[in-house]
Amino acid sequence: MGVEYTAKTFKSGNSIALRLPKALGIKEGMEMKVREEDGNLIVAPADRPKRKFNIDKVWGCAAGSGLQPIKPEDRVFEHRPLLWEDPEWMAKYGSAE
Repeated sequence: MGVEYTAKTFKSGNSIALRLPKALGIKEGMEMKVREEDGNLIVAPADRPKRKFNIDKVWGCAAGSGLQPIKPEDRVFEHRPLLWEDPEWMAKYGSAE
């Protein structure tokens, strides 16, 4: 178990707030999740939103490289067996219909 701190709650508007020690490394503005589990409050950082890719940073970077779009006639793929095409798998798991 880690280090234990004592903190006191206080009223903040219509809510009850809890000041957390700086030593915990929680940065101002961090979004936190709070859940109750067997009478204990569990506080953890909220999942970070997935980063969005900014195409503006790479758009045009291949200019002059000789790269060309793939021609439709070159977009041919060999068939490979898929799990749901296997009769044994279908018999066991079938479709949800």
